[in-house]
Amino acid sequence: MNFRKGQRREDPEINLIPFIDVLLVILIFLMVTTTYSKFTELQITLPTADAEKAVEQPNQIDVTVDAKGNYTVNGAPVSFRDVGGLAQSLRNAAKPGANPVVVVNADQFAMHQMVVNVMEAARIAGFDRLTFAAQSGGGK
Repeated sequence: MNFRKGQRREDPEINLIPFIDVLLVILIFLMVTTTYSKFTELQITLPTADAEKAVEQPNQIDVTVDAKGNYTVNGAPVSFRDVGGLAQSLRNAAKPGANPVVVVNADQFAMHQMVVNVMEAARIAGFDRLTFAAQSGGGK
């Protein structure tokens, strides 16, 4: 038995109007809530570093520490007995009445304690400016 013989089935249709309405509401919401950043265009002139290598070295004391435990102060070997002796060597290397920069140049295999000894000797000698020399790992 076929009861639907006289009835014709309608084709399904997709109604896009509600979908478009929802998209328009979302678009309006996003447009209202979005803050538009206005960048102020400041003309900033940044400084550039155009410096040549200093011809005259500032008042400094070069301390070198190698992996064998040898110390040199301004190229002169120093026998390390204690930190006080190293401090006296630093004082002797400094110009009278000057506060030099102590530059520590340590070998990569030097023990950490040897560098700490130089730092302590600089403190005992009264030199409060201390820096470390670094070598870049670039070209061989």
